[in-house]
Amino acid sequence: MAEKTDYEALAANLLKAELKRKGVTYAQLVEKLAQLGVDEKEVNIRNKLSRGKFTAAFFLQCLSAIGTQTLHLG
Repeated sequence: MAEKTDYEALAANLLKAELKRKGVTYAQLVEKLAQLGVDEKEVNIRNKLSRGKFTAAFFLQCLSAIGTQTLHLG
């Protein structure tokens, strides 16, 4: 399995940090994404964040679902 690039790790860590900051679990994220019409399973989200392999669209959908309007990159 290929290792995560620095940017993949950054994206995953940013998303995990936002979920933690908002107090949103993966199960709750699944529900919030469903409200946006995005069909994801909890295990798939866990795997995507663990691997750091997901699209920019998924990243933005997650941020939108949890109500993040601003994101600080560093």
